[in-house]
Amino acid sequence: MSTPQGGAVEAEVLRIVGELVGELRAGRPAAAALDSHLERDLGLDSLARVELLARLERSAGVRLPPDTLAAAETPRQLAQALHDAHPDIAAAVPEPVAAAPAREHVEAPAAATLVEVLQWHAQHWRQRVHVRLLHDDAEVAALSYGALLDSGLQMAAGLRRTGLQPGDAVAIMLPTGLEFFAGFFGALLAGGVPVPMYPPTRPSQLEDHLRRQAGILASCGAPVLLTVAEARLAAGVLRAQTPTLRHVVTPPELQEDGAAGTAAPASAGGLALLQYTSGSTGNPKGVMLTHANLLANIRAWSGAIALAPGDVCVSWLPLYHDMGLIGTWLGSLYNGNPLVLMPPLDFLSRPVNWLRAIHRYRGTITAAPNFAFELVVRHAARAELAGLDLSCWRLAINGAEPVSPDTMERFCAHLAPAGFRREAMTPLYGLAENAVGLTVPAPGRGPLIDRVRRDTFLRRALAVPAADVGDADAIRFVGCGRPLPGHALRVVDAGGTPLPERQVGRIEFQGPSATAGYYRNPEETARLFDGDWLDTGDLGYLAGGELFVTGRVKDMIIRGGRNLYPYELEEAIGALPGVRRGCVAVFGALDRATAGERLVAVVETREDADEARRTLVRAVEDLALERLGLPLDEVVLAPPHSVLKTSSGKIRRAATRDLYLAGALGSRRGVRMQMLRLAAAGLAAQGRHLLARCGALSWAGWAWAMLLVLAPPVWLAVVALRRPARGWRIARHGARAYARLIGVPVEVEGTVNLPPQVPCVVAANHASYVDGLVAVAALARPFTFVAKRELGEHPIAGPFLRGLGAAFVERFSLADSVGAARELGERARAGESLFFFPEGTFVRRAGLREFRLGAFLTAAEAGLEVVPLAIRGTRAVLPDETWMPRRAAITVHLDEPLAASGRTWQAAVALRDAVRARILARCGEPDLAG
Repeated sequence: MSTPQGGAVEAEVLRIVGELVGELRAGRPAAAALDSHLERDLGLDSLARVELLARLERSAGVRLPPDTLAAAETPRQLAQALHDAHPDIAAAVPEPVAAAPAREHVEAPAAATLVEVLQWHAQHWRQRVHVRLLHDDAEVAALSYGALLDSGLQMAAGLRRTGLQPGDAVAIMLPTGLEFFAGFFGALLAGGVPVPMYPPTRPSQLEDHLRRQAGILASCGAPVLLTVAEARLAAGVLRAQTPTLRHVVTPPELQEDGAAGTAAPASAGGLALLQYTSGSTGNPKGVMLTHANLLANIRAWSGAIALAPGDVCVSWLPLYHDMGLIGTWLGSLYNGNPLVLMPPLDFLSRPVNWLRAIHRYRGTITAAPNFAFELVVRHAARAELAGLDLSCWRLAINGAEPVSPDTMERFCAHLAPAGFRREAMTPLYGLAENAVGLTVPAPGRGPLIDRVRRDTFLRRALAVPAADVGDADAIRFVGCGRPLPGHALRVVDAGGTPLPERQVGRIEFQGPSATAGYYRNPEETARLFDGDWLDTGDLGYLAGGELFVTGRVKDMIIRGGRNLYPYELEEAIGALPGVRRGCVAVFGALDRATAGERLVAVVETREDADEARRTLVRAVEDLALERLGLPLDEVVLAPPHSVLKTSSGKIRRAATRDLYLAGALGSRRGVRMQMLRLAAAGLAAQGRHLLARCGALSWAGWAWAMLLVLAPPVWLAVVALRRPARGWRIARHGARAYARLIGVPVEVEGTVNLPPQVPCVVAANHASYVDGLVAVAALARPFTFVAKRELGEHPIAGPFLRGLGAAFVERFSLADSVGAARELGERARAGESLFFFPEGTFVRRAGLREFRLGAFLTAAEAGLEVVPLAIRGTRAVLPDETWMPRRAAITVHLDEPLAASGRTWQAAVALRDAVRARILARCGEPDLAG
């Protein structure tokens, strides 16, 4: 029908809104007014608004701009959007863009960093289009490899003007657009570490969103936030709560003088990205990913899916998410495949746009979460598919959330008339801790569904195949393929013992893509590792070498000796009339009265009539008995937005449970009140920061005062005695007393690994001026420090080190001089034990540097064992370029001694690498070696 005129537009909008809300409320009439808030008053979440916009467009015969989904918050604003809309002239099938002729696919095998990858492509085909940006079903911009490098260098120059130092985090809160790509590489080219963040979207959840972003900024300590001008208000609130944030800038501001910077040095082991997890089971954590991690993952899955020169990637995924950032953009960049990209809202507002882009650009590879495939089935009408040719689509990757067998089957059937082949559907499994992908099926195999016996699975955690294919009670799980080349996978029990096939347990992995841990979060990093394996936090089983994921460890509920998983029940409850689909959380909550676990379901609904609510509760309880075989202890009917979600739409069950236990489910505040609360929180945070700063200054003053009290008598005694053994004991007692006085614990682990009498060599990492003091406090017997010659000439350090019997060598000749190694070897054979810092020096940037060979040539020449000594925490106590100490715990770990296999150069090199690997595993810092 044509667009209604005048007041008829508002009436038509109210009619359609009322119909939709009535359907969601089981047929009950809805009191919708022109100024009713679509979310707060009418309970229409983003997916319901997608349906609303589709109905309005069909009724009025127009195309609403994609931004309407986020911008329009009331029926009055929808009516105005209809007034301004253009007639629907986009129904015509777009003409396919002629594919670029196949070219020889020359990889960049020598590239050790992402910067080198971009430089390589810019050098070989500077004008070739790398990204085509779409908006509202039209191409609006294109980016070549050369233009990306140029704009990145301009951004780098601007970032350096802000005072950005190598290794600093750069928070990037930009929407999908060419400026994001320039900002990302600008951070890398300036020597920084990009931290993608998602910008504010829904005003109704602004407070929760900004609090989570403040947590990310506090975690990474970013001094610079790169964002759009419209986000300055929100960014200002973030700055008030994060004292480390010094600059909030926009891309035009960084590029305003047009000056191009130079590329900062980068190494394969340096951090290339901090990817913050979405936080579905806890607070966001910054996954540390090096250039080597990212390139290893991209190379592995590129080979696993047989990526070819003619492949074209089409994506709408947000760039702050690992699948959109690494899997689509960086993967396309590395392989030189064109990327066709649209903003997420373009897909959410009109899912057929995704399919039209695949048809038009002959897309071959896409990736999306399961909900996206369901959205296509529900909102891409048959008429809209007419004329589309999707036979080019060879890989439809389904990941990032639990994959539904029903969704896959419906999607394949729905798109079959357009040429989509079922074997193109490719479920995979991955996680940010492994960059993005971990397992993937062989290309073209199609979905593999495993049907298992429900009772055996729930009671014994065994995935026994269902005998009857038609068994409606069977549980279905989707096969996610085998591990990527070079990566390993296992399923273990609670004690870490590998389990046989079809036994459910914890999924663990290892490989070159695996992270070294979470940034500045040693506690969570320790929980991540199980020896040499990393714990995914997921449960699953193997069958025929294929991985089948059954759920999250933290989501599993143990009740009556049975392991219960919430996903199937949540999906079934979400399909009930009156329930907001995708807004159900089932979890276990501690019952303080019985010390047991209560089984609780939080169900979002707009029902307010008593009888309708009682009927809904009974329906939920019946479903629980049917699916779990156990009754629910409580069904909570909650208002919209009570069930918390991550930025990628995953249910945050633990956070929702915390709200339930606190009695705070469903609390809602207006945007103005949220901003006032956030501003107040920012002022409170600044006050706490000021108090903490005063406390830190007071403690630093105390630390220096105690040093001035203890250091002179210890220095005089060591210098006057000139007896190294006795001087070492005096220095050790003084160092330990100093640590106790200032309240900095030094925990020493592995003392049994230090030979008590036999001469040996100790090699330690070097992060701070404090390291020498810590080494003296930790080592119970004397060692000869091998120090750079210029320290011997220092008026204070020189006499003290000579009193301890230190050996002074030329700073830059030790690593390469066999003669120097033999001279030190003579001292070792005479009974001295030697102490080296093989890195030679330290810098402010966290990370383990290359080891010089001197210590290991000495050990090989003298036939001595080398004890790896890993020091953690001293960089936090006294970083480079500052003389203000901070209180932090220090740990020293002595590893098992290692010996060279001979006295050759090659044996010394092998010994160096083995010792460095031991220290790297314990020091808690990334690998900075090239």
